[in-house]
Amino acid sequence: MTTQLARFLLWALALVASGSALAADAEKARPAKGDVPPPYVGRQLNGTEIKLDAVPGKAYVVSFWASWCGPCMQELPILVNIQQLAGDKLQVVAVNIEEREVYRRLQRQIKELGLTPAYDPDHKAQDAYGVKGIPHMIIVGRDGRISSVRVGYAKSSLEELAAQLNEALATEPAKAERSN
Repeated sequence: MTTQLARFLLWALALVASGSALAADAEKARPAKGDVPPPYVGRQLNGTEIKLDAVPGKAYVVSFWASWCGPCMQELPILVNIQQLAGDKLQVVAVNIEEREVYRRLQRQIKELGLTPAYDPDHKAQDAYGVKGIPHMIIVGRDGRISSVRVGYAKSSLEELAAQLNEALATEPAKAERSN
């Protein structure tokens, strides 16, 4: 084996090893059930940040989605029903991951449906929540902790979703404000 080939193989092995370490770190950083979620979930067109800790004691559903995503579009009416049924006990935040112009066209419709529209132009929220695929839903209980993380959508899982939402709404509100 030539010296150049040996160096290349060592470099390739080092690259693979560092990639595995980075993937493991990213997986560890992904919020999971029981964790306090990152407060930032996106922004409005005017630049106002949307944060989960704005109303202590409220439950949240945060869904990352895109208009080109078929399962996301199937999930959207479910999110609308969730918001209507739960009323002011829960806030559904629909975080669009598309470009600003696409979000601009969609945000009025989302708001008219009763959801809180947001977008994530710098991928800050997607990175913080470990979003790798959409739809990606996080349910946060009134206690300020994640009660469920769901990736994908299937009608067959609606009963499980309802149970998870009821669990999130049944938690006791957090006694102290969450830290960032």
